[in-house]
Amino acid sequence: MNLTAAYGLLAFGLIFGALISLLPLGELRARAALLATGLALVVGIAPLLHGIFGTPSLTLLLLALLQLGNKTPSPLGFRSSVLLSGMAGGLYLMSSGWGSFDLYALGYQPSALLIGLLPVATLLWWRRLDHWLIILAADLGAYAGGLFVNLWDALIDPLLILLALIIVARRATKLSRKA
Repeated sequence: MNLTAAYGLLAFGLIFGALISLLPLGELRARAALLATGLALVVGIAPLLHGIFGTPSLTLLLLALLQLGNKTPSPLGFRSSVLLSGMAGGLYLMSSGWGSFDLYALGYQPSALLIGLLPVATLLWWRRLDHWLIILAADLGAYAGGLFVNLWDALIDPLLILLALIIVARRATKLSRKA
């Protein structure tokens, strides 16, 4: 088993535990999350998720760890979910042939992508969004360390985008009910 596969299995174990920690279990929440993390690895839930979704991004793993650490509110709010969904939509559409340029290919030779991330990092620092700045730094470190072949894979993944779309849809549903 290589490093990326081991990372994927362990990450999905923790992500499943974070998902269980969202259930309204009161004082048992932390114990249930720990039990779910172990069960995901032993019973086969983590390999199943890894097979379906591929290797999760480090961004998703760090958001799951913040959830397990009871970080309230989560850094993945409505505004960041809208930005993430828009960015991923453009990335996936252009990489599937809708444009003449493949943004995903930039992740293999990411000098232009890194230059594009400089203003993002500056904005995160300026607005004091420390959690997102640390997540971005960890993503860049994981890519530089060789855990991911493509920088985009460290930053986003389909499951993270699905989560962001769910957050956006929930907010839109709440707003439409009020109107």
